Amino acid sequence: MTERGVDHIFTDIRLSIDKAYFDPERLKKILRRYNVEVVGSHYRVEGSYLELVELVNTLQGSSGPTGGATYPRGDRHSSQVKPVQVSPLVMEYIQQKCGDELRTIQGDSVVIENQPDLRAGHSKSSGTMSVTFRWRRDSPYPADGSHCLLVRQRFITFYQRTASDLQTVSVHLSSQDQASLQHRFPRLLFMSSANRQEVTVMGPFGYVARLQQLVSQWPQSSARRSGGGAPAESRRGRTSASPHSKDPEDETCAICMDKIVAADKETLRCNHSFCKDCLKTAFAYKPVCPTCGQVYGVLKGTQPAGGTMTLSKSLAGLPGYEGYATIVIQYHIPKGIQKDEHPSPGQPYDGVSRRAYLPDCAEGRAVLGLLQRAFDQRLIFTIGRSSTSGRNNVITWNDVHHKTSTHGGPTNYGYPDPDYLRRVRDELKVKGIE
Repeated sequence: MTERGVDHIFTDIRLSIDKAYFDPERLKKILRRYNVEVVGSHYRVEGSYLELVELVNTLQGSSGPTGGATYPRGDRHSSQVKPVQVSPLVMEYIQQKCGDELRTIQGDSVVIENQPDLRAGHSKSSGTMSVTFRWRRDSPYPADGSHCLLVRQRFITFYQRTASDLQTVSVHLSSQDQASLQHRFPRLLFMSSANRQEVTVMGPFGYVARLQQLVSQWPQSSARRSGGGAPAESRRGRTSASPHSKDPEDETCAICMDKIVAADKETLRCNHSFCKDCLKTAFAYKPVCPTCGQVYGVLKGTQPAGGTMTLSKSLAGLPGYEGYATIVIQYHIPKGIQKDEHPSPGQPYDGVSRRAYLPDCAEGRAVLGLLQRAFDQRLIFTIGRSSTSGRNNVITWNDVHHKTSTHGGPTNYGYPDPDYLRRVRDELKVKGIE
């Protein structure tokens, strides 16, 4: 099997099958739903990695001309796949704040383990950690390297999405303030340092911005005090003597956590209210409601410029949509140099091509229109960490799932998947595209 190009689901793989190993009629029947080319005494089959793994598994029971030969099982007996190098700080955040997601990714048969690689001179923030994936010894199923590989891909995709939204800041807090903020911001990870009052805080950008906004409004003495006294939030903010203040029952701004002054109140269409200045600051970061996430305005992503999205059709139907033709989307992003909005400005990135499939039915065509809008708004791709090689500064998908296989079901990023079109519309709606 020769790899021509891969992404987090391994697309465009070529498999060569020797006709002599299989019953001719049965082999033809198996290959009918694949893209097959006859090359001499071999069949050449193209598709995604996971699609061809499914084909290999199907062929495993096919007898050869002697009645005993079978197609090689490839990586099926392997119980461990290549480790992934990650940041110890990001991994600590995932383990402490995303335990449920991590357990869902590994499932009942695979163990995700990490091994620090903090060499001399490397701090926790600059070192690396190897994350490994192995088959559980107590699993009731035989070791399956293909499944381990799928878990690895899912982990990398989740790690990449989590890491891209994390921000780390240092703030001066007393132990009492830290306890109060930990309760108020459960999505943030607070890590003490050698300096007792200096705390490293890690978490999603939006939550870190809210914390910084809150701390910036505290009196200088309360943010640095050694402890004691009333909770910080009761010693800060506007006083009841303010001519614009309202009764204690009034709404609280979810950004600054203070009472909203009537003259400074702004209510969004989703009926959530905030201080005008707080909302202006939040919208400068991202034009979404800080409470419910509803989008206001047009989101612009960080997809590199100059890409193309071309369309074609195939008469072959997708599983679950056999009565319709298939829309084939071909994305191409050329190589270039990262800009200020990207992780490593000034560094080069390689170009990439990706293919995806939609049924040519009314709902499929509607989703296609939404995907075209998302592509124009630079929301389909971004620059981040490769889910296959672990390399940084490469083009990756950006939280809008595509079907890059025609077969194999949802676990293989293919069809049939009756809920896919609804799910992708929900993902696009989060980005303001509906």
